[in-house]
Amino acid sequence: MQEIVIWNNRLTEDNKMPARNFLSEDQVKRLQNELRTSELGHVRERVLILLLQNTGKTQPEIAEFIGCSPRTVAYWSLHGDPNNLESLHNKREEEHHRKATPEYIQKLMETTEKDPSELGYEFGRWTTERLSTYLEKETGIKISSSQIRRILKAKKYSYIWGKYSLEDKQDVAKRVAFKKRLAIHLGLAKEDPKYIQIWFWDESGFSMRVIRRKNWGKKGKRKHLTGQRRKGHINVMGCIRESDRKRICFFVKKGNGDIFYEQLHQLVENLKQEWIEQGNAPEDFKKVKIVIVLDNASYHKRKDVIQKVKSDLPNIVLEFLPPYSPDLNIIELVWHSCKEYIAHRLFKSTDELKELLNKLLNEGELIIKWNRKIKNKGNNYDIAT
Repeated sequence: MQEIVIWNNRLTEDNKMPARNFLSEDQVKRLQNELRTSELGHVRERVLILLLQNTGKTQPEIAEFIGCSPRTVAYWSLHGDPNNLESLHNKREEEHHRKATPEYIQKLMETTEKDPSELGYEFGRWTTERLSTYLEKETGIKISSSQIRRILKAKKYSYIWGKYSLEDKQDVAKRVAFKKRLAIHLGLAKEDPKYIQIWFWDESGFSMRVIRRKNWGKKGKRKHLTGQRRKGHINVMGCIRESDRKRICFFVKKGNGDIFYEQLHQLVENLKQEWIEQGNAPEDFKKVKIVIVLDNASYHKRKDVIQKVKSDLPNIVLEFLPPYSPDLNIIELVWHSCKEYIAHRLFKSTDELKELLNKLLNEGELIIKWNRKIKNKGNNYDIAT
């Protein structure tokens, strides 16, 4: 009882300043322990205000020392009770945070890592509102969605876009076998680059619709993109040589087996011309082996197309990628880099778009970072793993 009286009268009548050593030894120990152990910065600040008062420092001196406002010091000098450390906490913490027991937080972490479908829900992603509702049913503890958001942020979680992944559909054994075959091809090509070439083949489309990408801007202000949408689409069949990253791309009306064969034939003609320009005899070109790495599109594997390639284009060897493995095709980086380059641009016509694509894809104006990961394609391109 005597402690409470002393505490309530700790401000002297003459100058309303705290009396030096107004705290008892037990009170000082409790406050010092709270200062060492509390994870809440605002609680430690309020404890420090009381401890500095106990040394006889004035409120302006305390405010300057801590780096807070004199008003904050004045408030907690009056309302902070060293006999009740809960008085130093916010009411919001008393209502919500203390209800989030360690068991509840652990359950929250486990639930966040699970797909909602595993727990019988039809929605595809967790929001803090859904987490709050689910955990209340499971634990009987009701916590607001905003408090769950604070807990997740404290645990280094952030609300970000998910990435597409094909890894759950991939056959690991087939990927390993393919990488071994590819490694053999690459080894032979390195030993004899004149007669063995490795090319990666794929198709892509480029639309007149404006592609949106992230860009730099002042915080709080988004850059506005044109809302115009124009009809038009350009299809590209292309390939890239592994040894020197030489690219050859063809603009086509659509993708089908016949057009695919025509472009393979054109590729062989281009490479034969390159062979002759290098001073080699035309008749020796038949000794050159051209390995084409490509995906499993249905028209790539049409029986009549495969047969025509074998009979008419003997230089070519088709090496098909494992299913759902575009990450093993380095030309994906070409498409990604090209679309990144033309992002945010509005083209007046398909001719204008085609002209720029030709400069980027065939004339070497596109700069590509080859060590980057292929976004949304599962794994990184690495034939050694």
